[in-house]
Amino acid sequence: MQIEYIVCPDHIEEKLDSKHNVTCQETRQVVFNKPRFRFAEKGHTEGEDVYAAFGQTFGGRYLSVFIIYKPTTKTAIIISARDMSGKERRAYGRK
Repeated sequence: MQIEYIVCPDHIEEKLDSKHNVTCQETRQVVFNKPRFRFAEKGHTEGEDVYAAFGQTFGGRYLSVFIIYKPTTKTAIIISARDMSGKERRAYGRK
């Protein structure tokens, strides 16, 4: 998956900060820091599916970032992010 642009809409940025205590800067760090991607679900628009990116911020925080990937423009739209669960951290550490 090639990502050249990351978009974090204002309403998502507010939700991430208030609900999950995650900044858009941290989500960008995870997406550009060689995360492990996993298909999550089919998108509402054909060809634009939802993926989970599991990775670390530059500060070492482990996050699960959910994106809509638009392959035609190589753009990732952040839709949610949170700290990895214990199960996700163990799976991330094994690979």
